[in-house]
Amino acid sequence: VQLQASGGGLVQAGGSLRLSCAASGSIIGIKAMRWYRQAPGKEREWVASIIPNGITDYADSVKGRFAISRDRSKKTVNLQMNSLEPRDTAVYYCNYETVYKSNWGQGTQVTVSS
Repeated sequence: VQLQASGGGLVQAGGSLRLSCAASGSIIGIKAMRWYRQAPGKEREWVASIIPNGITDYADSVKGRFAISRDRSKKTVNLQMNSLEPRDTAVYYCNYETVYKSNWGQGTQVTVSS
C-alpha cells in the first residue's frame, strides 16, 4: 500500500485547509485511518482517527476544529482543518493501520502564520 498525502500549504491564522490521503494498492484488514503531525523539534503526535464503522476520535488540541472523514470507495481519508492556529504548524502524516502492518504517507507541510 502506498499513501499519498496532499493539501498542505500556508494559511493565515483562522483559515482552513483540507488534507487528503489517497491509497493505492490493495487494502485488506484495515483497522483504522489516522492523521499525525510533527512540529519542528517535537515528537510526532496523533491528531485524529476514523475506524471502518465511521467512529471518529480527536486529540483534545484539535477537537471542535478538525474533522476526519473517509471515502472507502476511493480509499481516501481527509482531514478538514478549520480555525487554524500557529500551533497547528507541522508536517502532517496519514497512517493506515491494517491487521498486517502500519502504513505511512510521506507527509504534507502545514504552516499557519499569525
